[in-house]
Amino acid sequence: MNPGRTFRFAALAGAAPLALLAQAATAQTAAAGQQLASNDVRAPDVAPGAAEGDGDVGADVVVTARRRSERAQDVPIALSVVNEESLRARGDYTLGTIQQSVPSLQVFSFNPRNTNVNIRGLGSNVALTNDGLENGVGIYIDQVYYGRLGQSLFELVDLDRIEVLRGPQGTLFGKNTTAGAINITSKAPSFDLQGFGEATIGDYGFHQLRGSISGGLIDGLVAARLSVSDTHRDGFIDDVTTHQKVHDFDNFSARGQLLITPAANLTARIIADYGKQKQNCCIGVIAGAITKYDNGAAIANNFIDRIGRAGYTPLPFTPFARVTDADGHFQANMDTWGISGQVDWDVGPLTVTSVTAGRQWNWFPANDADSIALPEMLKSQQQNNQRQFSQELRIASNGSHAIDYVAGAYYFYQVVRGYGASAYGPAAANWLFPTQDPVVANAATNGFEADSKSNPTTHSYALFGQTVWHIGDALSLTTGLRFTHEKKAGSFVQQQVAGLSFAGLTPAQAATAQAIRNQLNPNVAYSAETKDDSLSGLATLAWKPAQDVLVYATYGRGNKSGGLNLSNLPAGVTAVVAPEKVDNYEIGVKSQLFERALTLNAAAFWTDVANYQTAITQQIVGTTNFRNYITNIPLARSRGIEADAVWAVTSRVSLNLSGAYTDAYYVDYKQGPTPVEALNPTPAQPGGFASTDLSGKPLAGVPKWAFTAGGDFTQPLGGSTELYGHADYSWRSSFYTAVSDSRYSLVPSYGVGNARIGVRLDDGRYDLSVWAKNLFDKDYFQTLTIAATGLITANLGDPRTVGATFRVRI
Repeated sequence: MNPGRTFRFAALAGAAPLALLAQAATAQTAAAGQQLASNDVRAPDVAPGAAEGDGDVGADVVVTARRRSERAQDVPIALSVVNEESLRARGDYTLGTIQQSVPSLQVFSFNPRNTNVNIRGLGSNVALTNDGLENGVGIYIDQVYYGRLGQSLFELVDLDRIEVLRGPQGTLFGKNTTAGAINITSKAPSFDLQGFGEATIGDYGFHQLRGSISGGLIDGLVAARLSVSDTHRDGFIDDVTTHQKVHDFDNFSARGQLLITPAANLTARIIADYGKQKQNCCIGVIAGAITKYDNGAAIANNFIDRIGRAGYTPLPFTPFARVTDADGHFQANMDTWGISGQVDWDVGPLTVTSVTAGRQWNWFPANDADSIALPEMLKSQQQNNQRQFSQELRIASNGSHAIDYVAGAYYFYQVVRGYGASAYGPAAANWLFPTQDPVVANAATNGFEADSKSNPTTHSYALFGQTVWHIGDALSLTTGLRFTHEKKAGSFVQQQVAGLSFAGLTPAQAATAQAIRNQLNPNVAYSAETKDDSLSGLATLAWKPAQDVLVYATYGRGNKSGGLNLSNLPAGVTAVVAPEKVDNYEIGVKSQLFERALTLNAAAFWTDVANYQTAITQQIVGTTNFRNYITNIPLARSRGIEADAVWAVTSRVSLNLSGAYTDAYYVDYKQGPTPVEALNPTPAQPGGFASTDLSGKPLAGVPKWAFTAGGDFTQPLGGSTELYGHADYSWRSSFYTAVSDSRYSLVPSYGVGNARIGVRLDDGRYDLSVWAKNLFDKDYFQTLTIAATGLITANLGDPRTVGATFRVRI
């Protein structure tokens, strides 16, 4: 990045909070001694679904789901909280593993850029990312919205808690949270010296160092916190062609913070972070192949035909042998950095908060698209360089009044520069065009490359407000509105850049060769833009029939901005994708019994999404050619029931159980893509693309049933030593990973168990434990994909891993 541009980027991120800080510092009032109610956030002791064994029975879980600190049990929102103790017990510090603690959350991935995240079955249903479209689940880290999912897939460091908010959160969280939000909070700096160091080793060459230190730099004025994590693991898959272990993991994350308190009523928190990740990833292992459609007709030029012509013998179709023979280079490398500033100024009746942030994310992929040891497709990838800037300014009432309120304004800017590349090798002609003159086909494909550029740019502006009217001691009404104006614009250019010579061909042969190239990757240039105004809102009636029982009913309207198809679009597909509109109805109950030893929460929901946005793959009838694009589904629906229970059996034993039933399906999708196995008898639309009425069929990426169970215990061993243990198990029913609901994309149900046992010495200062992930060594798929050729490939879940961790606390 240009140094001057970097400086301007960082300066913008710091200017607004520093201006507010300077203004507030000269406006000291009698309120200086007041405590900042809106920032009184402490680490929760016991979290639903993630209980800490040695926490106090009935200890409160404090969250900021409504942009103020509140007991989770007092917030009329369906949410799950995973605290730092739970993360440490499992040894998981990435977003993808949080789903094992939250049944309503589903995460699966082909690679960090192409990652699916949905809550209650909505948000994103296939792991195919388009740069002109955001996910419906908003990711926030320390109150900063992350514009691309890949930014949040680095290891998280020094966390306080993760809040998973279920259902539309558009009033306060705004930016594309029609399905829900994941609100991640890191630990703030402290003036008292504290910290930890941790070292872990395990099989598959796993080694990890994590550490954090915090303390005062200037007594009572400036405190700092520095946290780092460095992790390496060898690959789970053997590449017999390159003799490498692939699907490995190498991640470095660092986070530095300053807490500045020039007055008792004024705080500023400056955060800078950096992450770098390298993986020899991602390759799908072969899980099978079909040669016929369901009606018995042969698939022309199918995978078995192709390898027969090539004289190639693939590896056995045994995916859990964890072996590939891919011959091309593939990688999933990325880096990120960001800086944010938050200023909180208590002026008496209200607190003024400014959150300013600038971030960047760079994605450097390489793919072996054919997954085998033939030089057919040499490149098939999309590099990204993302930049974003955001500014939020809000006010929030302090204390408790007849009407409490939060109001503010928000601005967000993002550009995602994409650099695509498609290149073909010496095996492409025979593989793709067997009926063409081999001389012509080889001239057209061998060495041919086409590169593309795209630059979707977003400007989003919003005004929002939310009030809580305490009608009586036991009855409250929450209402909120958010107005958003958003504009997206961008261009797409694809050019044929290499292997362009037709030396030795006749004019007729050259024309045919050029037609082949144009079929693969034509020269294309166009631009598009969209803008929309939307109004989101909610109304929630909450009633407390008893001190520790809360019953609520909610209606919420959410909106997700339109998108841009910036790719090689086929005929009939528009560049602009319409915005989503969401209507959500929900009832819930939160309760604590037996002096808060038992927590029972439940919610039932019904969500309708008009113009649901999704990415699809559609094939041309009678060929193995396909197209990828994003489109709108006229109407999708998700409805279901969720329940959570945490039982602090004693002060040293805690159990938890959570479950979710989700019925997510297409209500109206008459022009859906046809499954590969059913293509032959399906009539083609203009352009040769087949469609199928998927109305009433399940949404992809959504298990109908999911649950997680766990437990923690501690046992004194005498003196200041104690034994402790943790175990958890999560299970998900089967789900499709293709929008078409191809039966070959149906991932079977699976369950994964984890366990840790250890000993703490010197009142927890020293901690030594052994652990196992996927304790029962369950073989399971993350995704299953069927190509137009009938080839079925799989992304695999991790095998059992074991190791040991030593931790020292300051």
